[in-house]
Amino acid sequence: MAQNDWSSFKQTMYYKVPLPIVYKTWATRSGLESFFLSQAEFTKADGSIRDYDSPIQAGDTYKWRWFGYPVEEYGTITEANGVDTIRFIFGEAGMVTISLREEQGGTYLTLIQEQVPCETDDLKFNFRIGCATGWTFYRANLKAVLEGGMDLRNKNPDIETPND
Repeated sequence: MAQNDWSSFKQTMYYKVPLPIVYKTWATRSGLESFFLSQAEFTKADGSIRDYDSPIQAGDTYKWRWFGYPVEEYGTITEANGVDTIRFIFGEAGMVTISLREEQGGTYLTLIQEQVPCETDDLKFNFRIGCATGWTFYRANLKAVLEGGMDLRNKNPDIETPND
């Protein structure tokens, strides 16, 4: 990742909880809905819907929705090793890799988003800046949920998040 490379970025955060707990929040519908999404539906390769607490697998496809945003995102899980790595195609916004490692009784998370479309200023803003900003909030919200039990998302359906 070069210094002025709009096509990728990396973010990190430390969580004072064991690695298996952090992995589960990224690898299950229940986990993702606890800090990130209003709905995280995963479809297995055989066409059936994955159970609420069943860990995702490579080859699963997803449909995601957020609180406050009238958007659905579709993508594919390309890797989920059950331990410390999850990788998925993030709709049109590129490839996201979540890597975890144990560190001093907690978990160090690295998020890398690559192959971000950046051919125009609009794409740079919507995908590179927009995604980086969103991931910053949701990683911090995960910290708030796991370490303090507080969800920072606006869940009021009558308040739509403005795009300006």
